[in-house]
This record gives sequence, C-alpha cells and structure tokens, in this order.
Amino acid sequence: VQLQASGGGLVQSGGSLRLSCAASGRTLSTFGWFRQAPGKEREFVAGIRARGGTMRADSAKGRFTISINNDKNTVYLEMNSLKQEGTAVYYCAADSRRLILSSLDRENEYSYWGRGTQVTVSS
Repeated sequence: VQLQASGGGLVQSGGSLRLSCAASGRTLSTFGWFRQAPGKEREFVAGIRARGGTMRADSAKGRFTISINNDKNTVYLEMNSLKQEGTAVYYCAADSRRLILSSLDRENEYSYWGRGTQVTVSS
C-alpha cells in the first residue's frame, strides 16, 4: 500500500490549502489526517470512512473539511482560515478496516502511513 500526500506549501495566515492523499495497492476503508508541529507530538486532524462517517478534531471544526473520492481512492483535506499554529507536517494514514467512528482519532488504529507534506503558515 502506498499513500502519497500532496498539496502542502507556504500560505499566509487566513489562507487556504487543499491536501490530497492518493492511495494505491489495496482497497482501504478508513483514512485519517494527522499533523506534527515542530517540537510537538503528532495529533489527529480529521478522519473519514469510505462508506460514510467523518470525525474532526476540535481545532479543525468549522475550518477544515475532509472528503473522499472513492473512484480515485483519494482523500482530501480542505483547510481554510489557516492559523500559524497550523504549521506542521501533515500525514495521511489509512486502514483496510472500517473503523468505528470513535476510533478515527487513534493513531495506532491505522496500518498505513504516508510520508507527509509540509504546511507552513506565515504571519
């Protein structure tokens, strides 16, 4: 299984970015986005199941939207009103199991991880 994350870059505070995660190798049922800021632990951002159901971290609610294109096996993270604290490496994760919604934020539930894409939010 390969997860290829893309779409990161440099954006001004208040700006927007859309991250993509293209999966290949097998059918995957659950996807998640996590991020790791410099000097901090990796944290959950948002998760989605291929057949419905999403979960977002409190920091993402109202600003970030996660979606999936099942035909393309690609997951997107639309990020609006970005803040400087959003500067981090964003990782895409996935699993072949359809995880229960309450577990989408648990790193250890995901079997596959991409390399990450850097997002830098400037002032």
